[in-house]
Amino acid sequence: MPITPSAVTTTAHPVELHSLTRRHGTGERTVVALDDVSVSFAEGTMTAVMGPSGSGKSTLLHCAAGIDRPSSGRVVIDGTETGGLDETALTLLRRDRVGFVFQAFNLVSALTAEQNVGLPLRLAGHRPDPARIAAALAEVGLADRAGHRPSALSGGQQQRVAIARALITHPAVLFADEPTGALDTRTSRAVLALLRRLVDDHRQTVIMVTHDPAAASFADRVVFLADGRVAAELPERTDAETVARQMAALEVAT
Repeated sequence: MPITPSAVTTTAHPVELHSLTRRHGTGERTVVALDDVSVSFAEGTMTAVMGPSGSGKSTLLHCAAGIDRPSSGRVVIDGTETGGLDETALTLLRRDRVGFVFQAFNLVSALTAEQNVGLPLRLAGHRPDPARIAAALAEVGLADRAGHRPSALSGGQQQRVAIARALITHPAVLFADEPTGALDTRTSRAVLALLRRLVDDHRQTVIMVTHDPAAASFADRVVFLADGRVAAELPERTDAETVARQMAALEVAT
């Protein structure tokens, strides 16, 4: 049984951000990380979020995923507005409807690949179905690595395990924070091609923060941030050179 993330998605825009503002600190030390940002992400699309250092990329990702709460504005995940949820309800929403892939993989070193993939189900109080775990690993090309611990896997293989783990709950959206930042060029392209296939074949929604124009070229859309605001956008899939030019123009302007 293949991974079918979109099977339980119930909204055409799994993530919506409305007038989102996030401030850190108080008084004269207040830093505005996000400043009145409104943007939505359509089901079955891959969006790259780019911008200079300090532009608000990670803050946007964390607020959109329900990891951090905004100072003002609204976050809607799969039709549920997060502002009215207490911490327990928000944790359950993240667990059931949000997948997250990190640059550093964040696998549990003592667990095998199949045990890492099944971990979200165990944490939710469910007994993992071995067939479901096997299908998830097969989907990311690691059917023959189920019994291997992270130390016996390459960086690219570890990231693919992390992707399978993020998708095992069939989330409405998969967030990826610099998912290829720790990988070499060839391995990066393989991981990006996997994410692209999940979008094309299974209508998975992917939101990816990246600094790499080549990685952004795999996305359907690129959103550029500067000083906590949406500064520009490439609304259609394009090549790395075009992304790089837009990024360079943004850096000059800021």
